[in-house]
Amino acid sequence: MAQTKRKRKRKHRGTPAGTVSRPERTGQPRSRDDAKAIARERRRERLDRAPTWRGAINRAAIAAAVFALLVIVAFGRPVVQGLLYGVFMFALYIPLGYATDRAIYNFRHRKRST
Repeated sequence: MAQTKRKRKRKHRGTPAGTVSRPERTGQPRSRDDAKAIARERRRERLDRAPTWRGAINRAAIAAAVFALLVIVAFGRPVVQGLLYGVFMFALYIPLGYATDRAIYNFRHRKRST
């Protein structure tokens, strides 16, 4: 039978005496405007961070894995050939990704200072 009552999302903290106290909402913004302001601030902080080689390596690894998988599955190439293409693309994507991130970061930084 389908459940008619909505399940609660927070645990009710009870005491041995049987009283239940529910904590107030602490982690959520009070209004939509507050939520928008917080989201704007987080986005600004994220875009103000300088690019890192670690980020470029992570993005290159994901892109190279997808590329290798596509070569193997979509084009029907042998697994070894797909992996070799993946390693080559990984080595190519790292400097290209970092250079792209750096160029976008510099563009935004220059645009903000003028």
